[in-house]
Amino acid sequence: MKYDVKSEDIKFNVNEEQKLFEEMVACWDLCYEYNNLKPSRMKERFLLMKKILGKSTDHFLINSPFYCSRGSSIEIGENACFNNNCIIMDYATVKFGDYVWVGPNCAFYTSGHSTDPQERKNGAGYAHPIIVGNNVWFGGNVVVATTEKKGITIGDNSVVAAGSVVVNDVPENSLVAGNPARIIRKF
Repeated sequence: MKYDVKSEDIKFNVNEEQKLFEEMVACWDLCYEYNNLKPSRMKERFLLMKKILGKSTDHFLINSPFYCSRGSSIEIGENACFNNNCIIMDYATVKFGDYVWVGPNCAFYTSGHSTDPQERKNGAGYAHPIIVGNNVWFGGNVVVATTEKKGITIGDNSVVAAGSVVVNDVPENSLVAGNPARIIRKF
């Protein structure tokens, strides 16, 4: 999967984003409802998650608790599985391919604030996409965080080791680990 960075880069001012804030509150309400449904109420949970997500297939699993910022910017592929306590800050697009497995306590951050103190004080922020290919596995406690300058693509068949912090693209067929994550070996 590839994305066009220019079409996905978003700059915003948190002090002027009333509509975005309203979208976030509506999404948080839906996440709250989802997280408080019993696991045995699978059909109801599935339908509610389909309402939260921007695009999904009919075969995926997201364990609770689950948190996201907007939901509408998230796309999930076939047979994707997300373990407990996944957080997705989806101010920009977050796409997960088919057969993506996400371990517990993983976080995907598309946005941040300016590193310039005055711009940050004035509310300047950014968001860039995160694109995850097919058949990718994230161990537990992984953080994928875009930077002020770019989004992140994680290639097909890759593995991100537990505890890693991904701030750069991951080539396909790679095992990455560490903080910041670096290639350990190619498959």
